[in-house]
Amino acid sequence: MSVVNLQRPSEATPRSAEQTELHPELNRAHVRFIGVGKTYDGQQGPVNALQGIDLAIQRGEVFGIIGRSGAGKSSLIRTINRLEQPSAGRVLIDQVDIGEFDENRLVELRRRIGMIFQHFNLMSAKTVWQNVELPLKVAGVPKLQREQKVRELLELVGLRDKHKAYPAQLSGGQKQRVGIARALVHDPAILLCDEATSALDPETTQSILGLLREINQRLGLTIVLITHEMAVIREICDRVVVLEHGRVVEQGPVWQVFGEPRHEVSRTLLAPLQHALPAELQERLQAWPESSDSALVLRLQLTGGVAEEPDLAALFSALGGRVRLLQGAVERIQGHALGQLLLAVSGSSLGVEELRLRAGRWAQRVEVLGYVA
Repeated sequence: MSVVNLQRPSEATPRSAEQTELHPELNRAHVRFIGVGKTYDGQQGPVNALQGIDLAIQRGEVFGIIGRSGAGKSSLIRTINRLEQPSAGRVLIDQVDIGEFDENRLVELRRRIGMIFQHFNLMSAKTVWQNVELPLKVAGVPKLQREQKVRELLELVGLRDKHKAYPAQLSGGQKQRVGIARALVHDPAILLCDEATSALDPETTQSILGLLREINQRLGLTIVLITHEMAVIREICDRVVVLEHGRVVEQGPVWQVFGEPRHEVSRTLLAPLQHALPAELQERLQAWPESSDSALVLRLQLTGGVAEEPDLAALFSALGGRVRLLQGAVERIQGHALGQLLLAVSGSSLGVEELRLRAGRWAQRVEVLGYVA
């Protein structure tokens, strides 16, 4: 079985010498998009699914692509294995422009890029074993090698005892595990995941994401994952790009995008994961204190700028008076503390601005929301 050679950096000339001098990591990228655009013919005229995409995905990372429906996620991921041919720009893999590949080289390329799908795409009349084995048979791999490979992969995905079962006898999570095993039969260097968990319940989603992370770490695969769920990005990805109307509107390490989203789309996608101000508290808030017993309400936001969680004892002591924790949620993403604390401070001798400044020692942003009785 022939393997496409992707290690020929001389075949790809950088778009801009200045750009690659300033960002040498671009020349080490496993997958690189340079000015990629994709236009479809629509009933109302041309539709720009992708516009000016410039991205670099590093070897061995889990890279997330997120956006609302119609943002261009599927179009982008399908340019990596040339299931979609860009209308403009180039896609490089190991610095090789795959847009120049003929059919034979495309077949070889696609054997080195595995893909798993939202709806599993299993053959209902074939067993688990036969579904995983089929790509190897098509490629002409000898029987003994096929058997060894299928056995190893079913062990890896935890389905050794299900090799004789048919898809109808499997749960959704088990079907997706078969799909993952099948995607790994040719020892790919890149694994594409097209909404791989959106048809699964939350518990099963966690188990599949755990399996993908294990595969990434054990096999060193580069994983490119598209989803509309920020919870999936948080769980598994190293970096994320946010698409809207076919354009990149935000990108960066996951902790950074989660901690301080800059674009409205990012904030909208993150909203279900964030703790909104409780409705009953919102109703009680006043712009000014009604009495000397009124408490000042502060919202402290941790955006990942410091690694350590806030020392609550020291924070409360610095604010003085009586401090109550109305609501709080702090989590760690990639070693950074992110979240928010909602505090009510009463009986302090400090003024509002001094309280805000002192609270800022433990948070990257402090907001005065008002007063409650």
